[in-house]
Amino acid sequence: MSRLLAGRRIALALSLLLVAVLGTGAGVGYLTFLRAPVDPPTQVCAEGAAPTRPVIVAAGASLTRGTLGASWVDALRPRFPGHTIVNAGVNGDRSAGLLTRVDTDVVACLPDAVLLLIGTNDVRDEVPLDQYRDNLAAVVERISSATGARIALMSLPPLGEDLDSDVNHRLAAYNAVIAEIAARSGADHLPVHERLAAQLTGERPAFAFSFALALRAGAEHYLLGRSWDEVARGNGLELFVDHIHLSERAAAEVTELAARWLADGPVSRADHP
Repeated sequence: MSRLLAGRRIALALSLLLVAVLGTGAGVGYLTFLRAPVDPPTQVCAEGAAPTRPVIVAAGASLTRGTLGASWVDALRPRFPGHTIVNAGVNGDRSAGLLTRVDTDVVACLPDAVLLLIGTNDVRDEVPLDQYRDNLAAVVERISSATGARIALMSLPPLGEDLDSDVNHRLAAYNAVIAEIAARSGADHLPVHERLAAQLTGERPAFAFSFALALRAGAEHYLLGRSWDEVARGNGLELFVDHIHLSERAAAEVTELAARWLADGPVSRADHP
């Protein structure tokens, strides 16, 4: 009888341990991949509500959302305290996805300035360049015609830290499209890729992103309290925590580029059509 009781206690303890482990894993997954960013469009851009102060929208994918890796958008907030900064980043999004939600996530916010960082997943998924060009051009045209906001197109950061890798050679063509559309549309071009690439010297690790690595990076940050810089260094990297998402060092560069652009031009209530 005592052996049976002991066995039950062991089984209960193991079950509780399993629940704790699963719960912890689920918590990390939520914080890393599912948690909403600060001030998403669904909370800030209520239909028909006229903004009472200047609105800045940052639109893109996970690099903009900033729940995995350091958030360059959140770092802008203390630098522009009199502004509403909307985070319209959606994890895993591509240019086609942004085009489908540009009205609800950007135009509806009645923005005065818009920062666009979109295309990393287009590169990874090998979306044809012509399709990417059409999507991005349509996004810019829609924002410009519907809001009159200032627009900045950000070049895409490297994928991994080996600038000579096949994926970074492919990424260069997408960055050329971004520069082309900026010049053609009159939008400003912010050289994020160029700023980060200048810091990558010598032999660097090739692109090796995986979901498991991203989840581990999230666990190290959210569970163990390590900074994103520490997470990056633990993976043999400097600018990326998992070969895609930004360390604090990299995010600071993006924030600085965005802040200078915002400060160089008027960010006030635009004359919205």
